[in-house]
Amino acid sequence: MPRMVRKGELPSKICACCGRPFTWRRKWAKDWEQVRYCSDRCRGTKTPRPPDRP
Repeated sequence: MPRMVRKGELPSKICACCGRPFTWRRKWAKDWEQVRYCSDRCRGTKTPRPPDRP
């Protein structure tokens, strides 16, 4: 039985569309290297948003 991994120890990436960080999900286990977007909404948009102004 594999040991449980804490959420803080999961790998993360930055979304190519919105620029927000997102973490590994079990459904992405087989193709984590190809995952670029954090959600279906970002995947559908596929155009980078300009960064927020401070």
